[in-house]
Amino acid sequence: MKSEKSPVVKDLVLIGGGHAHVAVLKRFGMKPLPGLRITLITRDIHTPYSGMLPGYVAGHYDYDDCHIDLGPLARFARARLYHAEVKGLDLKNKQVFAQGRPNINYDLLSINTGSRPNSINVPGVDEFAIAAKPIDVFLSKWEALIERVRSSKGEFKIVVVGGGAGGVELALSTQHRLQNTLREQGGDPQRLSYVLLTESDRIMHMHNASVRNRFERIFAKRNITVKVNSRVIEVKADQVMLDSGLSMTADAVIWVTTAAAPNWPAKAGLAVDTAGFIRVDANLQSLSDKNIFAAGDIASLIDPRPKSGVFAVRQGPVLADNLRAAATGGRLKVYRAQKNFLGLISTGDKYALASRGNWAYESAWLWKIKDWIDVNFMRKFNELPEMDEQESPQLASGIANAEAIKELSTLAMRCGGCGAKVGATILSRVMQRLPDEKREDVLIGRDSPDDCAMLAVPEGKVMVQSVDYFRTFIEDTYTFGAIAANHALGDVFAMGAEAQSVLAIATVPYGRERVVEETLYDVMAGAMSIIQQTGAVLVGGHSSEGAELAFGLTVNGLIDPNKVWRKSGLQPGDAIVLTKAIGTGTLFAAEMRGRAKGRWVDSAIQSMLLSNQRAAECLQRFNATACTDLTGFGIIGHLIEMTKASQVDAELYLDALPLLDGAKETVAAGILSSLQPANLRLRRAIHEIENAAKHPAFPLLFDPQTAGGLLAGVPKEQVDDCVTKLKLSGYVDTMIIGTIKELSGELAPIQIK
Repeated sequence: MKSEKSPVVKDLVLIGGGHAHVAVLKRFGMKPLPGLRITLITRDIHTPYSGMLPGYVAGHYDYDDCHIDLGPLARFARARLYHAEVKGLDLKNKQVFAQGRPNINYDLLSINTGSRPNSINVPGVDEFAIAAKPIDVFLSKWEALIERVRSSKGEFKIVVVGGGAGGVELALSTQHRLQNTLREQGGDPQRLSYVLLTESDRIMHMHNASVRNRFERIFAKRNITVKVNSRVIEVKADQVMLDSGLSMTADAVIWVTTAAAPNWPAKAGLAVDTAGFIRVDANLQSLSDKNIFAAGDIASLIDPRPKSGVFAVRQGPVLADNLRAAATGGRLKVYRAQKNFLGLISTGDKYALASRGNWAYESAWLWKIKDWIDVNFMRKFNELPEMDEQESPQLASGIANAEAIKELSTLAMRCGGCGAKVGATILSRVMQRLPDEKREDVLIGRDSPDDCAMLAVPEGKVMVQSVDYFRTFIEDTYTFGAIAANHALGDVFAMGAEAQSVLAIATVPYGRERVVEETLYDVMAGAMSIIQQTGAVLVGGHSSEGAELAFGLTVNGLIDPNKVWRKSGLQPGDAIVLTKAIGTGTLFAAEMRGRAKGRWVDSAIQSMLLSNQRAAECLQRFNATACTDLTGFGIIGHLIEMTKASQVDAELYLDALPLLDGAKETVAAGILSSLQPANLRLRRAIHEIENAAKHPAFPLLFDPQTAGGLLAGVPKEQVDDCVTKLKLSGYVDTMIIGTIKELSGELAPIQIK
């Protein structure tokens, strides 16, 4: 990816990673529009392809086969990826409200969030049923259902609610998988009892009679009972209640009814239909707001179509072209929905039926055709081409109005020195928006116009101080600020100190005033979300403009000088405890190359957002003898510092190393951090036992960590209780990774097993 970025002229925000939006991302990745910044807000990092869901449930595909990884796709499109759930819109101020983060500004907005099964006014569905959407929640509950069936005895009754194509496919595919599961463990597959309930007078009521007849025949052959004209009015823990007054026992209920819309588009004031779906014109543009587009299930077309992924897929290219045209003032294209479409509906056992208009056909060959189509569709988004290094030299003047062009013309000539500071007006507005916490030992803080902060050191305490600062490695500015703050605060906690105050250092990419303010606020708000939890206060700092975003903190802490953890405190017999999994270096090196799965990166981010404060408090209670936070030098580099200062040797257990998801895979692929070679020079300080260098985790001993865990020595008689407490406190990856030994005098003080 080209490192120099065009100044931001307009913001395009995509809500949801649905079938239409993945096409938008792909097209903007193939042909970027300089000056247009794209932000994808998604609840799911891996977006499921609905066409392959029944095959996954039936056991024909694995997770990655049927999910589009939005992480590499967003990077390919040069888009910011925000992992969050949208809660609302402010149409007047053009802002998106997302859970757990600052509001996101937009100039253009596109919504492709899909739908969910309609459970309005049906008590018990959310609590007791397994709803087909959101798909990620369904898949989690589905795995739990498989385990329940495995461990059950006697008859197991499953009720599927919904007689459309989705309900029919899930009934057949879940039955196929569960029966095979029972066969594999030597059980009786016939102890599964299936009933499908539908409000209609027949299943597949939107398809032709031949399709209905064929599926009714298949259901009879599979011993799946169909009850028509049966509306469920309540779901309980072990039964469903029908409008007829009858009830039906059920060990599990799968809910696949007609689609329903989220309530936030209507609450925001967008034009919606009677079901709450966003009304759009033939250009997929909102009828009430020309800055907003919608596609897929969430959109209500002038010429209505069924809620089916086949339409969202076809809408994607038109939506991409229209978003580009809206950004540049071009002409919008008309989306023309196909009147008849070929539906390939699987039966769970690598067999499928075709439905188009009044025509129907079935065969195993059709399933192979469907499989070929689906696999090739997924390949378009999971096997991305090399990114074009050459951006258009033009700014795309159609994107910018006259005022923006005038403002951007000054960006090429930016001053240095104090002339590179962020403007006072922007800085003042950002500071006013941030929470202003107080402490008695902070005598002058950022609410004062004085040149310096003034801090008091309470009697019996000393001050410890550290600084950390680095350039961003993710596009999510808010999350980057939080991670950078966690990383900087780790030094203070590793000394056993209390965080008192921080000074922020920010370099913000130059650009339009609104964009600079948003960037600075987001990174500061992210940092404050961490700082506030520690009890420290922000007392000031410095901001400047630069080529790319960078951020850090100078951290001040307080501690009793007699209780300071030093790296020199390790004692022979101590267990070596690590509180977080490792692998951030290799994972983000892979992410930069588009080689890391989105869920791996997201898991690493969640680890980096976990503060070391509670871990330090726990280690103090169990009399840890020495401690450091694991950062850029990796395990070996930091452990050498400790063993040398403590005059001891150490033994590490490679099999015990806690690894972040995907770290072993990216290392095996030869993807390493750029700091890895420097860290590897420390290899001379280790003694390898039993071919340890061949162990798949060996390279990760040198992997640099960002906001890593604490590495501590704990007395062996207390370590088991300490590890248990750390895990209960949220540090679930805590492991004993080695032992401290007497000093041997050998040149290699660290032995690897």
